[in-house]
Amino acid sequence: MKPNGIYDIIRIDVFSSTPKYRQIIYAVLKAIESGRLKPDDELPSINDLSYELDVSRDTVERGYRYLKKKGLLNSVPGKGYYIKDAVVKQVPSICLLFNKLSAHKKIIYDSFVEAIGKRATIDFYIYNNDFSLFKNILTSRGDSYMHYVIIPHFIEGGEKAYEIINTLPKDKLLLLDKQVPGVEGKFASVYENFSKDIYCALVSAKDKLSKYNTLKILFPKNSYYPKEIVEGFCRFCQDFAFNYKVVGNIAMEEVRRGEAYISVMEDDLVPLIEVILQRNFEVGEDVGIISYNETPVKKVILNGITTISTDFKKMGKWAAMLILNGSKKHIEVPFMLVMRNSL
Repeated sequence: MKPNGIYDIIRIDVFSSTPKYRQIIYAVLKAIESGRLKPDDELPSINDLSYELDVSRDTVERGYRYLKKKGLLNSVPGKGYYIKDAVVKQVPSICLLFNKLSAHKKIIYDSFVEAIGKRATIDFYIYNNDFSLFKNILTSRGDSYMHYVIIPHFIEGGEKAYEIINTLPKDKLLLLDKQVPGVEGKFASVYENFSKDIYCALVSAKDKLSKYNTLKILFPKNSYYPKEIVEGFCRFCQDFAFNYKVVGNIAMEEVRRGEAYISVMEDDLVPLIEVILQRNFEVGEDVGIISYNETPVKKVILNGITTISTDFKKMGKWAAMLILNGSKKHIEVPFMLVMRNSL
């Protein structure tokens, strides 16, 4: 017999970036854990669930197949799918909220999911650096998760993020990548120290940088990156007597021989390289390049681009370990300079 409200139990969240078949899996797991689904309860047929959720038959079948493989479902030909008489341990439910999914954010996600393994259910949301969407996602979900893992970066409105985050139970909160001033209580975090990190990285590269007469950091005014990066850059240049400039728009900037550029946003790196190649400058001699955030492709572009980057794989792994261990530690992720031919 189908439980009352079965389509309230199994439903699709259109805001979630979690694949729909996984949402079906997680919904059934949560319902078993909470007691809303009991042994011998009947689930909707593949056709019925596909129709009600407005998803493909393959999506429903994939979810059911996984649950059957894990020993949670029985199937009876001609009759349907039933909950097996299985003991399900408490599985943490996690709201994973990212500002965007870039190459390095995917490294964090993959590392986190791998470390958590099958010991948690994950609902994955992306709010595209939009504070209003961030607020809507958190306030509309209520207190429905055991953990909230949040990367808090915004283009506008971020100064009020602490107010929304403070509505969450702190024993369920983990801030990832960035600390947020104003967030109170005991909570977990795995974060970068943006000002210190770029300062120390540039100190490590000081001898190479000394052959350039000016250092320029490309930092668009509408960037979601923390302004502490610029603070650390300026402090380094002042402490070691470098001429420097903060460039808000690479398209309006003349690239000259004898300058070194730090590209924070991936979107600025390509136009910078295009201008350098058009002017026949030799990278690493006439002009220097440092790119923020290590990705595999930067090992080969222009025979290797120097990067400054945190360890994104460790960031994801350590976040998962804090959740699994119930820890409220604050962990600062190591930052590194990878020296290549572009400097």
